[in-house]
Amino acid sequence: MNKLRPNCLNFKELLAQNIGVISPTMTAALIVPLMYGTTGNISWLSYALGGVLVLFVALSLNEFARRTTNSGSMYSYAMSGLGFTGGSMCGWCLLWAYLFISLAGTTGFTYFAQTLLQMVHVNMPPVFLFVLCIGTCFFIAYKDIKISTLISLGLEAFSIFFILILAFIVLGHKHFAIDTTQFSMKGTSLLTLGMGVVVAIFSLVGFESSAQFGEEAVNPLKTIPRSIIWSLVITASWFVFITYVEVQGTEGNATTLDKLGAPLTTLAQQYGVPILGPITSFGAMVSFFALASTCLNAAGRVMFAMGRHEFFPAKTGAAHPKYGTPYVALTVFAVVMLTVVTVCYYVLVANGFAVLDEFNDAGTMGAFGFVGAYTCIVLAAPFFLKKRGELKAKHIVLCVVAMALMLIPIIGSVWPIPSPPVNAFPYVFVGYLWFGFIQVMSMQHQKARRVEAIGEEVRKLHTEGEMITSGAAA
Repeated sequence: MNKLRPNCLNFKELLAQNIGVISPTMTAALIVPLMYGTTGNISWLSYALGGVLVLFVALSLNEFARRTTNSGSMYSYAMSGLGFTGGSMCGWCLLWAYLFISLAGTTGFTYFAQTLLQMVHVNMPPVFLFVLCIGTCFFIAYKDIKISTLISLGLEAFSIFFILILAFIVLGHKHFAIDTTQFSMKGTSLLTLGMGVVVAIFSLVGFESSAQFGEEAVNPLKTIPRSIIWSLVITASWFVFITYVEVQGTEGNATTLDKLGAPLTTLAQQYGVPILGPITSFGAMVSFFALASTCLNAAGRVMFAMGRHEFFPAKTGAAHPKYGTPYVALTVFAVVMLTVVTVCYYVLVANGFAVLDEFNDAGTMGAFGFVGAYTCIVLAAPFFLKKRGELKAKHIVLCVVAMALMLIPIIGSVWPIPSPPVNAFPYVFVGYLWFGFIQVMSMQHQKARRVEAIGEEVRKLHTEGEMITSGAAA
């Protein structure tokens, strides 16, 4: 059997996959303080604008998703518009993105697990918690993608439920009065607002992950585009709301919001519900587990698709004969996850850093991959539509606007120049892309016929609307 399990993911599971990668709890628990340190009282506005900007990328992606699909779709979408080289680089960007965001999930899980364990005076080595998180994610993903996504949805819903309770307690103490200071631009420049939008965009990455499940989705040409848009609407709205609440709730505190390592715990103690402190910490822990799980699932599908095209050993393009999951690709990616997160941890510890620093660095690294993949998709859409004879002026306008907006996170990630070691991250990412580019060039030189066959396979898939469920062009 070389097919993934068909018709097993409905709209609910696809939505869960996207929301799991975006991880609304992650932003509430750890990213809002970073946003506040960037844009202050108008942090909610940065999330609102960031949501609008990312929506343009989603609209470009849906030009593909409404017409055709397969496993690891974004990789082959880009190839259908930009050719073999462009599509391959999109695939490499996606693998990088899912790897480092999954590591953010693993380290976030570890950070909150340690916090909870310390409450009962138990110390657990971080590496043990890395193994527990990644091993459990792998076992569930290996057995059943439907169960994996539903568990992710349930864990995220559990976390959000208690954060909402805390949020309304905070608003109740404020008598639900409007915080007018959050609607004033005083002391804020367009530059700082733009930097806030960069943080917001990085918080929203992952909305596209359901596109990787085209072979497993029910009615994919409808459910996948809907899941992409709705995941953005839901999470962007949540970010605006919870940011507003946290800023209002910590107003006037001796320790400002940007200096808080656990803002939800602080709010729980400050507003007389300390019991919600450990509950929200537990919710954050399981939410980060869901983040690692959904990234592993998405990355497995991208590697599976690229394995069919011989970027990796042929076995990575194989599906489990019983479970219909890309079990080899999942195994390889899980091993890479564990190796990278463990090595990085020991390197950081040797230089005086901690697990939370690894979380921050992993999130920043992953964002570069998403920006690269989104850029490929935005550029590929007009070429894809032209090949199908469907290109219109509105599609060109959408591409131009989306690309102009993509410049915000691209420029914002390198200017103003970040402090070390983040200032070196763009160069590390470019080095990784150079490695991928060399492999692409090598394939085109050594396997010219295979590359031509891949191009024809992708052309038939995306211009004639067929769905390929096996690497038949091998």
